[in-house]
Amino acid sequence: MSLIEIILSSGRSSVDIALYTLLPIMIVMLCIMKVLEAIGIMDFIVSMLSPLLKPFGLTGMSTFALLQMNFISFAAPLATLMIMQNRGISDRHLAATLAMLLAMGQGNILYPMIPLGLNWTAAIAISIIGGLCASTFTWYVSGQHLSDKNDHSSTPALKDSSSNDSLVKVINDAGLDAIRLTVAAVPMLTLSITIVGTLKAFGAITALENTLSPLLNAANISSMFVMPTLAKYLGGGTAYLGIASDLVQQGNMTITQINISTGFLVNTFDLPGIGIFLGLSYRFVSLFKYAILGILLGIAVRTLLHFLIFN
Repeated sequence: MSLIEIILSSGRSSVDIALYTLLPIMIVMLCIMKVLEAIGIMDFIVSMLSPLLKPFGLTGMSTFALLQMNFISFAAPLATLMIMQNRGISDRHLAATLAMLLAMGQGNILYPMIPLGLNWTAAIAISIIGGLCASTFTWYVSGQHLSDKNDHSSTPALKDSSSNDSLVKVINDAGLDAIRLTVAAVPMLTLSITIVGTLKAFGAITALENTLSPLLNAANISSMFVMPTLAKYLGGGTAYLGIASDLVQQGNMTITQINISTGFLVNTFDLPGIGIFLGLSYRFVSLFKYAILGILLGIAVRTLLHFLIFN
């Protein structure tokens, strides 16, 4: 297969995933979250959870970001992080929040995986546990020497002008946000699938599978995971979703394997995710070194829990 054919095929796959998997789910979930926020229920949830999550190094806005990551998408907490920075939230709180977000699973990948056989309830619960482990380690260990003093009030008002909007406008705005997030995923998804397709066409993935096969067999791990792992950590969650969908349709990936691997393969700690989060401001770049050990711990906890529960 020529490079042009690989690109065209990757483009069709990415658009298909974006329009027929990501978009419908994103529209419905964003509408629900926007309506809950507009009528004040989201504020109530955050105020109730904030005292419970304070021992984990999280603030009220961190709680909101946790909900956004797990129930909307990886992009949803970005605005919350910027608000936290602009309102003078301490370096220590920001580092803990960053670790939590990068260690958790993102809603825009977890929802589309339900038709593939993912146990969504367990995945969400384990995602939150992993995120809290990441924030706790960062708060008490790797980031303990960071300042925990806020420059301004750390209790922001979560509601904005949308709270006074009509229900129809809230739903329309949520739909527009869903379309924007979906369209934004297409370039990276296309590029990632193209890279993986090119590596596969030139035999690089087969060679890597053959090289790692003895080690993987010794650990009782299928070599099938080589390709989705490369896709995930090079191209992000949407690339992994595309590869996993193809593998399931071809009968090369079982429901059990989907659930076992979710803790390791569904998170935002990949090249695109790191670039997006650290691209918010230089402050997050400087805090990343304090968060990275917590992130790895959170992902390790999630990986272990998925293995123990679904193996």
